[in-house]
Amino acid sequence: MSEIVKLAPEDFAAQVALAAKAIRDGYVIVVPLEHSYAYLCDAFSHDAVRTMHVMRGDALGVAAQVLISDATRAVGIIRDSSADLQKLTDAFWPGLLSVTAKPQLALNWDLGDDRNLDRINVRVPAAEFARAITAEVGPLATASATLAGQPAINSIDDISIDGTHLALIFDGGLLPKGQPTTIVETTETGLKVGRIGAISQAQLTEVTPDISQIGK
Repeated sequence: MSEIVKLAPEDFAAQVALAAKAIRDGYVIVVPLEHSYAYLCDAFSHDAVRTMHVMRGDALGVAAQVLISDATRAVGIIRDSSADLQKLTDAFWPGLLSVTAKPQLALNWDLGDDRNLDRINVRVPAAEFARAITAEVGPLATASATLAGQPAINSIDDISIDGTHLALIFDGGLLPKGQPTTIVETTETGLKVGRIGAISQAQLTEVTPDISQIGK
């Protein structure tokens, strides 16, 4: 049975340590992000990432997103960074900007695609608890704590607890609803917008005027 832990500011450090231990032990946990609950596990644990995909019912070849603790960590996992991309991450990380880019070839992980996509999606969350765990453990694989194709959830009451590999559920209460992340993708010729969400096209263009508009 998964243990539910009520997040409390006075227990912040102890609860981060508890989450970090579960992840290092190979388990999947649930934590609150900005507007939804998400699964987290060690991005370098093939078994844990596979378990997360199985719990969600993901199709073969679906890759998990990666959370990191700050923008400086992106250098170690993205091989096609650029000055414009750094401007965006400086402006919008931590926050609701997701970056799809080419991973460093030396990374020993499989996020669910058997490394065939040669693309990863990376973010530094504004959610303090999740970011503290990534700072403690390192890059984390993440996915919405729902079945694949279902909308994100903002209450742990809607989480389907299935399997012993889900060790801990950290309860941050009812999360505020909000827009999804804005996705920016690296290309051979620069940056393009993959999805507009919480960050508008105008906000992106203000930081990087040469970024392409969605669909172009």
